[in-house]
Amino acid sequence: MVRKSRYLTLAIIAALCLSPVVRPSSGQELFYKGKTIRIVVGLAPGGGFDTYSRLIARHMWKYIPGNSTIFVENMPGAGGLLSANHVYKAAKPDGLTIANFSGGLFLQQLLGKPGIEFDATKFEYVGVPAQGEFMVGLSRAARITSVSQWMASGVLLKLGGTAPGASTDDIPKVLKATLGLPIQVVSGYKGTGPVRLAFHAGEVQGVCNSWDSFKATWRKEMETGEVVIVLQATVKPHPEVPNVPVAYDLAKTEEARKLIQAITRVHGATNRPYVVPPGTPKERVNVLRKAFMDTIKDPDFVAEAKKANLEINPLDGEELDQNVKALFKLEPALIDRLKEILR
Repeated sequence: MVRKSRYLTLAIIAALCLSPVVRPSSGQELFYKGKTIRIVVGLAPGGGFDTYSRLIARHMWKYIPGNSTIFVENMPGAGGLLSANHVYKAAKPDGLTIANFSGGLFLQQLLGKPGIEFDATKFEYVGVPAQGEFMVGLSRAARITSVSQWMASGVLLKLGGTAPGASTDDIPKVLKATLGLPIQVVSGYKGTGPVRLAFHAGEVQGVCNSWDSFKATWRKEMETGEVVIVLQATVKPHPEVPNVPVAYDLAKTEEARKLIQAITRVHGATNRPYVVPPGTPKERVNVLRKAFMDTIKDPDFVAEAKKANLEINPLDGEELDQNVKALFKLEPALIDRLKEILR
């Protein structure tokens, strides 16, 4: 019996030696364990920003050390400016608050827009799930089915917008200035969800929206033909709509092409930024960056995004940071012209 007991003891010791070493929880796991992370979305429920954020929240918790809870809070106002100011000034830089708003606000800072109380170069950047490719969609009731027909007719059409700094506002204004499109931006809606309601009520005849948002949140209107895509506000065509004209190709002057290129960069790579407040500890920024990119590659996330017709074309936090800083190096002549157009 003694010999058997000794053999059993030795076997247990050997098994323990061969087992993986159980290490103490990391500092970040201890910090995030049992905590709640909020994603503050600067636009109303029902639009593209809200849809992406809720999808991310449903999966990102799996990749946070300690399995934190994540929820979405909508803070609409001034095209996301309210949320951007809040997270920059009032949110604790502890890695528990992430903001998502229109990246066009960074350009508005560069142009000296009143009311901006943040410095885009000081945010910590987590990433973007998709780089926007914007289109102009018009109501079938407007009886305009192509951009050439629109330009020839001279019919003034109202496009719904949220606020200066948003793609819904800035891109149409640049298209009006560079291509001569007869556009009136009706601003002040709290997101593209409310713009869609205004579209159905006849308050506006169209919208400038990202292609992924058209497919995801305007799906019914796309399927029934109630909205007609007449122009790609891009530098190159999207493969899914190769026959729709591209704004860059329609520009007649070098200045016009540069302006279109600048505005599409702002509302492309930096369109859907996820940021945390300045001063957030770098190790927590890195945790969130990794969790964000791991979420984007998660099979369940990818399947759900595909089902919802959401495009996934991400940038990681470091690339996003570089893109934002590059924006602040635009040549002065272009900045002055953009100030005239977007004032």
